[in-house]
Formats: sequence, structure tokens, C-alpha cells
Amino acid sequence: MTPRPAGGPAQSARDSLVVAKRNLIRMSRIPEMVIFGLIQPIMFVVLFSYVFGGSMNIGGTTDSGVYREFLMAGIFAQTVTFATAGAGAGIADDMHKGLIDRFRSLPMARGAVLTGRTLADLVQTALTLLVLAIVALLVGWRIHEGIPKALGAFGLLLLLGYAFTWIGALIGLSVRTPEAATSGGLIWLFPVTFISNAFVDSSQMTPWLRHIADWNPFSATVQACRELFGNPGVSHSGAWPMQHSVWASLLWSVLIIVVFRTLSVRKYRNATA
Repeated sequence: MTPRPAGGPAQSARDSLVVAKRNLIRMSRIPEMVIFGLIQPIMFVVLFSYVFGGSMNIGGTTDSGVYREFLMAGIFAQTVTFATAGAGAGIADDMHKGLIDRFRSLPMARGAVLTGRTLADLVQTALTLLVLAIVALLVGWRIHEGIPKALGAFGLLLLLGYAFTWIGALIGLSVRTPEAATSGGLIWLFPVTFISNAFVDSSQMTPWLRHIADWNPFSATVQACRELFGNPGVSHSGAWPMQHSVWASLLWSVLIIVVFRTLSVRKYRNATA
């Protein structure tokens, strides 16, 4: 007879941390995964800053230095959300190799495999954000509201990234190959990140598109980060998420976690390799 797990939050937390440790060890043995994850956001910073910097009107000026400060909150948010593709591909790879079936046969909490994977991705995302912040400082980005508010902004970014990894987990459980998970994890992210206030001022969009951008969960986090960092380009839209961006960012992220974690765990119970 296979022993049954003790159950409860403590058991679930222990199992999740064990799975997270397994995934972190795996990532450390494949350093190119971390390196490539760092290169892409750095390229975005350099390209957007120096290619588009002098042509963007932010707050009535086209000064490239102003645009670089405006840009960084959007780049930070884009970086944490793009971790979705990696989470989905990792889970799809485990399914493809039969590891999910092995995990399901063990006396462990049902959601621990997915929670452990998302926690490991959160650690990698935090490392990427740290390196990206150093690069941002080198190209002229600055914090103007003090360290505590800046830490709050990075906390909101990590919470958004964690929320989006649960979307990636559901995608990874729903497709048959890691390649499909990578494509499925990216194809919907582009409209989410570009129909937002991340790279351009939403006030310059057509009215119907501006409305979508203002209610985009991604935009709420970007707006909150600009306010907490003290960066230019804070939207003056009358939309509730733009007026209360910190609360909106928290609410959107928590809602995404609750909904997609529930769906992912339900999918995991019925998933087969």
C-alpha cells in the first residue's frame, strides 16, 4: 500500500519547496536557460532606448532620457510576464517525458508540482530583474521616490510575473509538446504587452484602444511602478485601474493566481503524458 500524505497546508508547502528545489537544481545545470533569459530583456532595453528614444513624445517632450525612464517600468513588466513561456514549456516537457505521471503516483500534495515549478520560475525572474535593473541604471534610469517604494514596485512586478506563470502552467498542461507550449505562451503575450501603456503613452491611442489599454492588468502594474519609482509618463486617465494603480495591480494579480491555479490543478489531476 502506498502511504497517503499527511495533507494540509504544511504538507503542501513542504512538497512544493522540494519540487521548487528540484527545478532550481535543474536550471543551474542548464546555465544557457538563465543566460538567454537575461539577454532578451537587455536587448529590449538597448533597442527601445536608443532606436525609439528620440521619437517618442512623453509629457510634451521627445528627450531620449525622459523616454528611457518612462520605458523601464514597461520593460520590467514585460520581462516578468514573458516568464510565462518558460513555465509552460517546462511543464510540457515534464509531461512529454512522463515525469508528471511519476509525480502523480507519489504521496504528495496535488498542487505541489505546479506550485514548486512556479516558485522556481519566480526565483529565476527575480534574478533577471536584478540584472535588468543594473543595466537600466547604466542607461540612465533612476529611482526618485526612495528605496522602500522601489522595493514595493519590484514586489508588484514579481507578483504579476508569478500570476502569469500560472497561465503558463495551464498552457503547458493543455498542449502535447514543449514547442507548442512556447508558442502558445508567447502568442497572446504580444497583444497584452503592446496594447498597454508600457512603450507608448496610452493617451495617444484611439479612444477604444485606450480603453482596452487602461483596463489591461499589465498596464495597472506598469502605472503603479512608474508612480512608485517616480518616473515620468504616469497616465492621467479617469479609468479606475489608472487612478488606483497599486490596488488594481494587486487585485488583478491575485485574481489571476486564484483563477488559473484552480484551473491548472484541476487540469493536472486529469493530465496524462
